[in-house]
This record gives sequence, C-alpha cells and structure tokens, in this order.
Amino acid sequence: MDETRDPEARILELRARIAHHNHLYNDLDTPEISDGDYDLLMRELRALEEMHPEFQTPDSPADTVGGAVSATFAPVQHRMPMTSLDNAMDGAELAAWGERLVRQLAGEPTSFVCELKIDGLAMSLRYEHGELVQAATRGDGKMGEDVTANIRTIASIPQTLQDPEGIRIPDVLEVRGEVYMPLGSFTALNAAAVAAGEKLLVNPRNAAAGSLRQKDSRITAKRSLSFWSYQLGEVVGGPQFTNHHETLQFIEALGFPVNPHIRQLATVDEVAEFCLGWQRDRHTLDYDIDGCVVKVDDLAQREKLGFTSRAPRWAIAFKFPPEERTTLLRDIMISVGRTGRVTPFAVLEPVFVGGSTVAMSTLHNQDQVALKDVRPGDTVIVRKAGDVIPEVVGPVLSLRSEDSVPWVFPTECPCPLKSELVRPVGEANITCIEIACPFQRDQRIIYFASRGAMDIEGLGERTVMQLSEARRADGQSLVKTPADIYFVTVEDLLQLEGFATISAERLVAAIQGSRDRPLPRLLTALGIKHLGPSAAEGLSRAFGTLDAIMDAGEADLALTEGLGGIIAASIRRWFDVEDNRAFIERLREAGVEFGNVVVSRQPQILAGKAVVVTGTVEGFTREEAEAAIKDRGGKSPGSVSKKTFAVVVGAEPGASKVTKATELGVPMLDEIGFAHLLATGDLPESSVSVAVEPVPEA
Repeated sequence: MDETRDPEARILELRARIAHHNHLYNDLDTPEISDGDYDLLMRELRALEEMHPEFQTPDSPADTVGGAVSATFAPVQHRMPMTSLDNAMDGAELAAWGERLVRQLAGEPTSFVCELKIDGLAMSLRYEHGELVQAATRGDGKMGEDVTANIRTIASIPQTLQDPEGIRIPDVLEVRGEVYMPLGSFTALNAAAVAAGEKLLVNPRNAAAGSLRQKDSRITAKRSLSFWSYQLGEVVGGPQFTNHHETLQFIEALGFPVNPHIRQLATVDEVAEFCLGWQRDRHTLDYDIDGCVVKVDDLAQREKLGFTSRAPRWAIAFKFPPEERTTLLRDIMISVGRTGRVTPFAVLEPVFVGGSTVAMSTLHNQDQVALKDVRPGDTVIVRKAGDVIPEVVGPVLSLRSEDSVPWVFPTECPCPLKSELVRPVGEANITCIEIACPFQRDQRIIYFASRGAMDIEGLGERTVMQLSEARRADGQSLVKTPADIYFVTVEDLLQLEGFATISAERLVAAIQGSRDRPLPRLLTALGIKHLGPSAAEGLSRAFGTLDAIMDAGEADLALTEGLGGIIAASIRRWFDVEDNRAFIERLREAGVEFGNVVVSRQPQILAGKAVVVTGTVEGFTREEAEAAIKDRGGKSPGSVSKKTFAVVVGAEPGASKVTKATELGVPMLDEIGFAHLLATGDLPESSVSVAVEPVPEA
C-alpha cells in the first residue's frame, strides 16, 4: 500500500475497481483478475478504511456481499441474508480471530467445526413439506436469482426429502451449500472443446457458474455439476439443535451430500493444523478448494457473537495462497531441445503465484498457442498448482488491445544457422531438422550432465553454453559433444566468465568423478529416444556392459524385460549411426566406465511390482526411494496406472498422481508404510488406503 498517495482518492479508485470486478465475477462469470488479485484489492481497501474512518460509507464494497442480480432470472429475496465471510490469510490472522472470540465470549470454552472451502457457487435450496420449490444464488446477499430449473438437473440434490425414522421433515427447510464442477467433468468438458475447436474453459468455478446460469436447463444437465451442503437457513417446524455439527448430521440424514472431510476440533491450534494440512493436500481431491471455513460449533455462542455488516463474527475463511494470478504476457519465444523439438514459451511480467515467482511458462506446442489464442501484450491468467509447472491458462479478452494480432509460429530456428523448422504430417511437434544446430548440441550436453543421468554437479546451462562457444587454439569449439567435457582442463575453465581457480578445480573434479557412474545412468545420459531409466536398468542387468548392448541385435534387445520392439528398434538405430559410435569411442578414450552394473544384494521381494513415488519421503531423495524399490526387484515408473501396486506419498505430493491413485483405488502408503513395504514386500494393513486422508484427526 502506497502511503504517499491521497487516501481518499485511492479509496474511491479501489471501490470502483472492486465494484467492476464484482460485476464481472458474480453477474457475468467473466472475471478479469484472479481471486488472489481480487483479495489484494479488497484487503487494501479495508486497511485504508480502517485507517481513515472519515471516508467510510455504507455502500462500500468492503461492507457488501456479492454483486447485483442478473435480469436473466427472476429475483428471489432471501428470508435470511446469505452473508460473506471474513478472511484469514495465514496462521497469525487465524490466531488473532481466535483471540477475539475468547474476549467476546468472556473465556467460555469454545469448539469449532472445520470445513473445506469449495470453489464453486453459493446456493440456497428451499423445501416446503419435503419438496424442492426454489433454488436461488447468493446474489448480493439479500436478493438472489431463481435457478430452480437448472438445479433440478443436479443428481446429488434431492428433489424430495427422505423421511428417516424418528426425524420429522420440517414444513419449511432451507439448505445452503456450494454447487461445483468436479475436476473430472471439467477435464472432459475441455477435451470436448478441443475436439470441437472451441474455446477452453478457464477453471471449474467459472465453468460451474456458467453452466448454472444457462437459460436452457438441458445444457446444465450435461455439465455434471455436483453439490456439497454446509449450512441451514430458514427452518419452520423442525427439530431444535444446540450445535452446528448436529445440523450437518440432520442435513445428511435427509439425503443431502455433506462433505466427508468436515471435522469437530477443540482448539485454534488444531484448527490451524487442519487448515495447513489441507493447504498441502488440496490437490488430492476431485474438486477445487481455495481454503477452509472455520465455524464456532455452539449455536448459542453464535447468537452472542452476532454479525458485522457483511459477515458473521463466529466464522472465518482461511484462504490458501493463490494458485492463479493475472499478469502481462511480454512475449512468446521458442526453445530448441536436444532432439530438435521446438517448444513455445511465455515470457511473463514476474508474478508470485503458487508459492514462487513465475517469469516464464511453457506453451507446449503450436496447437496449444492457437487454441488458447494468447498473444504478446495480453493480460493472461497464470496458474501454478502444487508441484505442477506454471501454466498460462488463457487471456483476459476484455483487456486485449484492439490492435492485437495472433502470434505466428516462426519458420526458422533461432540458432545462428537459421535452419528450417518442420512439422511432420500427423504430429503436434515442430522440429529443427539441422543436426548441427548449436541449441540442440547444448541441450544434449546439459541432459548428459543432469541429475538423472551422469549427475555432474556444477555443470549447468550457463557453463555448458560458455564451453560450447569457447574456442581452442586451433579455432575448434572447446566442447562439441558431451564426451568433450571429460577433456576440459582447469586452464580452459579459467578463460570463462565467473570461474576462479577453486571453482574450476571443483568442476573438473566433478566431471572426472562422473566417469564411474553405473551403466544405467550412462545409458540414460546418451539420450536415446524412448530409452528411459527403467529400461536402462533392465538392459544393464541383461547385458552387463555397454559393448554387449552395442553389439546386440534388435531381437535380442527386445527380449529384455520392460523393453519391447519399439524401444529395441530405437536403440539399434542409434548405435548404427556412425557419429554416435564415434561419440562412444570418445567416451571410452576419456575413461568412462562401460560395465559398472550395480548388482543388488537385497532380496527380490518386490519382483514384478510397480511402486510409484510422489513427494518427498523422509530419509530418501526421490532417486534413492526409487532405487530402493528397484534394488528389491520392483519397478518405479513415473505415472500411476491400473497395474500400479502402490503409491508412496511423501510431503508435497504430485496432484495428478494422487488423484489418479484415488480414482483407480490404488493403495497409498505413508513413510511408515513404505518402510514396511521395503522390509517385507507386502502392504501393511494399517497403512493401506484407496484415498488419501491427510487431515490430522482431533
């Protein structure tokens, strides 16, 4: 917040901007900024109004809820206002809220109900004598929109209430909750859009809101929306309750879906643990959440605490760090990989999102750029979820310049050779066809030295590029192939920018030390198409030396477990190329070990079993955890399938792997379960689960 600016002018500016974005988000379902950017604007406005109460007004967006009611649907007046929630952005703000409760309740013991904050559309469902008669959006909190016809298409919302034994259905019952689109439905919807050449949907929340506001309910019915209920509104003629958790049990007994991850907790510390646990594990679900909601459980205490002008004092939303932000797309450039594949990438105005600052993001290929229609100069939505690489979701079209033109894929490689870029018929990728392309050369060397290959510490991209550009006394390049790095001297490195004697000696020692890497690593480092670490392990065990592999026929190679005909043919073709043979001889001249096959002494208790590792497992690096599986005869592929025996889930696991394991019912193990698996080869009964339950129990 810029304290040098005129506070009144800034308050007026913020109110206008927030009102504009409220209208786009709540009424048109076409937001121009992400939730994270919106929260920043709202927090600045509230801070300024608290510092300058003389400028506060009753109609400030800081004290109002939602947006205006659309004219598309009939208005519905809420009998009880649908308020918003105040936010806590971190543990300190959550603790401060808890301290305020203690003061306001004069020290009375307080317990809490913690819920997941579903990223969807708030909904009020009204039943009279057990029949659904009306469904309304939140709108501005006092007046919503009648979307009853569309709500009737959602299978998880009961049309007629169940009549459980011993429970009287109220004459009037209002149930509140969140309509959302499951991630699986969202993915399928976008896949259909791609097939039809239509515009992609930005995120599940917008997709759900747009689906619910269709004039034709038949369209809504095709969108596979779902619903979680979380609160009672108006109730006439129903039972009396003393706490919120009882109301949820009552709602569930009547046939409404209640989220299974709701917990009763006794202290704010336990609440914080719940919130932080779900912040870490949010991507284990098949729906988006953007935080947790914390409510005082005791209904009498809620009455004492009351409301502010816009939110209850007895509840708060713990917001997760934003995984979507908007920023400027400065340029679209292309990079050339070791195989000649050309990949477009976005150069962004740096933005903090998903826990890190993002300045670049891949755009995958020509078709993806065209489908998303992102252009230099656009304001774009950038998403970074969990351990997923940053992604440009799409442009904010309402902010696009009138003179904007579509980006055109280059036809020449950006390397000095200006070689032709070619897209083979039937393929998505564009390639540089010049084998002498220096960009390909550099990437092959970088890959050779990478952690999963020869693991040469200190030989990064910048140093490789300097080495390939440097010249020897005879005018030849200092490094033309990965094998040449073994002949680099301390004196050579001292010619490069950034090197002193100690750093040069350290890098030379690291290079020479890599000569004894195990054969599977050397095979991986060669960069043979389709030959990954797992197949390299199998080849090494089957043939024992690089020379034996080079001399083997395609049929013999194909007999190796885990290879098959395609990989065998690719290996044979690679070794039949004269330049590749010369490269191997250069490695031999450098003293690289060709027969270092590490034979495991572990019992082969995981033979034939595929165990996937995701996240950081205590006591292991990722490579060490996978090696421990392989040493016992198992496989450790990079993806989850029906054939996966188990998934080991460490800290900060990959969202896609956990979600896939949940969908397929693959057992998931924590670190203790992994230790048991390595010791016995079996799944421990107490650790096996078909769905991750990462939330600490009270």
